[in-house]
Amino acid sequence: MKKKVVSVMLTAAMTVGMMTAGSLNMVAAEEANSDEEAITATLTVWGPSEDQAEENGQWLQTMCDQFNEAHPNWDLTFEYGVCPEGEAKATVTQDVEGAADVYMFANDNLPDLVSSNAISRLGGDTEAAIKETNSQEIVDSVSIDGAVYGVPFTTNTWFMYYDKSVFSDDDVKSLDTMLEKGKVSFKLTDSWYIASFYVANGCTLFGEDGTDEAAGVDFSGDKGTQVTDYLVDLVANPNFTNDADGSGLSGLRDGSINAVFSGSWDAAAVKEALGDNFGVTALPTVTINGEEKQLKSFAGSKAIGVNPNCEYPQVAVALASYLGSADAQKAHYEMRSVIPCNTELLADEAISSDALVTAQNDTFNTTSIIQPFVTAMNNYWTPAENFGKSLVNGEVTHDNAAEMTENFNTSMNTSAVE
Repeated sequence: MKKKVVSVMLTAAMTVGMMTAGSLNMVAAEEANSDEEAITATLTVWGPSEDQAEENGQWLQTMCDQFNEAHPNWDLTFEYGVCPEGEAKATVTQDVEGAADVYMFANDNLPDLVSSNAISRLGGDTEAAIKETNSQEIVDSVSIDGAVYGVPFTTNTWFMYYDKSVFSDDDVKSLDTMLEKGKVSFKLTDSWYIASFYVANGCTLFGEDGTDEAAGVDFSGDKGTQVTDYLVDLVANPNFTNDADGSGLSGLRDGSINAVFSGSWDAAAVKEALGDNFGVTALPTVTINGEEKQLKSFAGSKAIGVNPNCEYPQVAVALASYLGSADAQKAHYEMRSVIPCNTELLADEAISSDALVTAQNDTFNTTSIIQPFVTAMNNYWTPAENFGKSLVNGEVTHDNAAEMTENFNTSMNTSAVE
């Protein structure tokens, strides 16, 4: 499985060596795997730097150590490279044969990975285990046309953090109520966030379930214009600020901002900023055209994939399965606050009682839509970002809202490459 490493694509140097760290109780696992054929191999494993950092307990290396100990007949050496999940499609597809044997990826990368023959379809016991230990929505997020391609290890979405000394439990149910009582920061110029308002009012991206590419993006007509009118007023509200370049988090620290929208990756920083006033919850409602509507974020998952060019696929698939296992997810949560998606872990009171876990999973289950990953979704991102900037800059007004919304809708349904 040893492969050349494209160092220019990595953000940290490769580290090579046999792993010898301690393990959990691996006796039973060793007995169960003692009849495996003897294999000596080197596996290249890519993941984000945070999972390999000493200050976070080197989760990736530790899990590979434990996997090694669980397979006494396999003499394994691991080579590590840094590749953030969201950059997997760009990094892996640059040189598929030279890429990692096992790597972590964000599920919206999947179409490009599949089309580049850069990820293996999973099956058999591995696929069965994924389906048995995850919700159908999570399984769908790592599947294309019914084929499962990744071992999921966390949901990927955003929700709301707030200052409990400013907003009550009832206040945070409504964004409009919050804007009457404190300062709210929202990433309106970030295309991953702005769609939440339009989806709340019945706008769709590629049909009702996000899989009908021919349906395109539908932010047209009154349903879209009503949202644009709401956002014009939102931008003009003195208690609203656009969250760009970390301004929201900075505002939480100095008290000038009382609520921000982000994901679990900012949990530690928000807790540090708010202390005992740390609050976190699923998304609030908004009042659009006189009716209360539920904001809905994009949601997906992060998973572990296997390169189809690997020399020993049985070893690579087994490692991917282990990195997404309940034990590995629990360690991920304890070491880095990466929220598990394994249904058994989510039933564990020690995990389910965590407000951060509740917020993320409530968001995934009730205040989100699965982010479409049809190819035409690539046409959405830049127009959405630009429209958010036009709103913040005051270029969109009530007078031109209908026209600007229709132009926005057209641009999202037009390929940048003709």
